[in-house]
Amino acid sequence: MPLRDHFRPPLDEIASWEELHGQWPAIIVQHLRKQLPDGYVAGPRVHSGSQVEIDVAAFEKDDPSSTNGMSETNGGVATAVWAPAAASLAVETDLPDFDEYEVRIYDAKRGRHLVAAIEIVSPANKDRPEHRNAFVGKCAALVQKGVAVSIVDLVTVRRFNLYADMLAFLGHTDPTLSDPPTDIYAASCRWVKKEKRTVLEAWSHVLTVGQPLPTLPLWLTADLVVPLALEQSYEQACHDLWIIT
Repeated sequence: MPLRDHFRPPLDEIASWEELHGQWPAIIVQHLRKQLPDGYVAGPRVHSGSQVEIDVAAFEKDDPSSTNGMSETNGGVATAVWAPAAASLAVETDLPDFDEYEVRIYDAKRGRHLVAAIEIVSPANKDRPEHRNAFVGKCAALVQKGVAVSIVDLVTVRRFNLYADMLAFLGHTDPTLSDPPTDIYAASCRWVKKEKRTVLEAWSHVLTVGQPLPTLPLWLTADLVVPLALEQSYEQACHDLWIIT
């Protein structure tokens, strides 16, 4: 079955993209259970970013001594309390809490050492510069730590390619990408040591509504790889959610 556009009519009028994004990681884990070698485990990680308001007054104490710039030691001797200069920046901002729809793969024999991550992009990951930077920084940090990262982006309503942005963050480009790069795509990348060199390898695919999803390489070690069959897990997630159009 082909890839659907989950963000525009008619599909977005009968099914929410959040349902797919919430279900898909669990289905991927089910499929990987049949493919991962002994000693490797996978788990879904789903978190929808939200605003968290903190009542600062709840943490304030009614301490008269704090109002005069003086405090007392155990001996009762008053000492001056140091106060910093006025902040050079004070702006209202949101707390850093972002969408995460992912699957993480661990080597259980090495104390659940993280070896691979599958990141499913949400609209919120692409809607603001700070959100895009957070997503790109997270993926780049994983790659730099030797974790193989796969990025799957079905978001048709945001004109950004976070895979290309991540490569740019690392100081590289993918010559197979168009200019500008496509909005929906799937890619896997890793850093691997070959002889005396450290090589950044990537496999990228353009996604097209109406066409099947690709199979990506999911690297567990430098020499051990299993197929990440996106089409099969995507179709099962759609079927389970009654997304049959």
